[in-house]
Amino acid sequence: MRWLLRRSSRKAVPGFGSHGSFSLFEVGFSEVRRSVVTSCRAVLLPRFGGPDVLELRDNVSVPDLKPNEVLVRARAVSINPLDCRMRQGYGRSLFKPLLPLILGRDISGEVASVGSSVHSLSVGQEVFGALHPTAVRGTYVDYAILAEDELVSKPESISHVEASAIPFAALTAWRALRSTANIKPGQRVLVLGGGGAVGFSAIQLAVAVGCHVSTTCGGKSTGRMLAAGAEQAVDYTTEDCEVSIKGYFDAVLDTIGVPETERIGVNLLKRGGHYMTLQGEAASLTDKYGMVIGLPMSTAILLQKQMQYRYSHGIEYNWTYMRADGEGLEEIRRLIEAGKLKVPVEKTFPITQVREAHEAKDKRLIFGKVVLELD
Repeated sequence: MRWLLRRSSRKAVPGFGSHGSFSLFEVGFSEVRRSVVTSCRAVLLPRFGGPDVLELRDNVSVPDLKPNEVLVRARAVSINPLDCRMRQGYGRSLFKPLLPLILGRDISGEVASVGSSVHSLSVGQEVFGALHPTAVRGTYVDYAILAEDELVSKPESISHVEASAIPFAALTAWRALRSTANIKPGQRVLVLGGGGAVGFSAIQLAVAVGCHVSTTCGGKSTGRMLAAGAEQAVDYTTEDCEVSIKGYFDAVLDTIGVPETERIGVNLLKRGGHYMTLQGEAASLTDKYGMVIGLPMSTAILLQKQMQYRYSHGIEYNWTYMRADGEGLEEIRRLIEAGKLKVPVEKTFPITQVREAHEAKDKRLIFGKVVLELD
């Protein structure tokens, strides 16, 4: 790994690094104003397929930083369902011409270098954050590049492994509940599928706002949902959700997104309420019909459903997705520090075992969050 450093003339002392060492200075990180790593390890996706297509390579080039970008030395990156779906070909209409890709959205690590217009972060600072869903150069790398508004200071109360499991899922939930539905204290929120990272984050975010939360989940997760603040946790494997869930809601977040859960969610909304699903059809339709036909078709379907549900139920219907939100990420950080938000990690793998980690998720051998560690 090669480093180019602009530095003072002070005596250097050995510092940290994963492949060899990198010199810091007796005066500390503040004297290292800019540093650029030119190559590093990365997990590449050269083609779509099973876990075996993933390739861990050395000396993958690192692009120059744009003024608003930050170079992060990754310590832990989590595996999201989106990573596995992209590996299998989800979004191929957009990503196939851009192969090879680097998967990964979440990251926790240290700032290694900053662009010329970055002022909120400094070299050596521990940070965590997440890339947007369409990023081509992801976080399965020793050194990742994120925009300044995609990162905040890592809470001191949690480890890099714990931090890396949170931002993408929590920001997805934030986008739905705070940006779209604009939930307020005292409102009722229903999370369909609270057992996953997004659903569990949504429960905690809504509880922190002061909402009354109900959720559906598997039987093994009901205790965890109630401990997180949900007032009702319905086991969808043994109970009839439509019978068990009482009353109507101001907002429904559907993390499952199949016709049955859409029907249930829509019917349980108050007039003026918001139904939000993670399973929008834009990517699947563009994959099937191409960008030219698929994108207009998905837009037409969304508009049709929005008009249909406004007329028939008096509600708002939305496809929701994660996007960078500096304000949301900062609030997520505060909730973590206050002990009000966490995403449990079930298992960690070294980055060298990325294939095994993806295989375990594909075969549903591990249902909880999986994190890749880099050292």
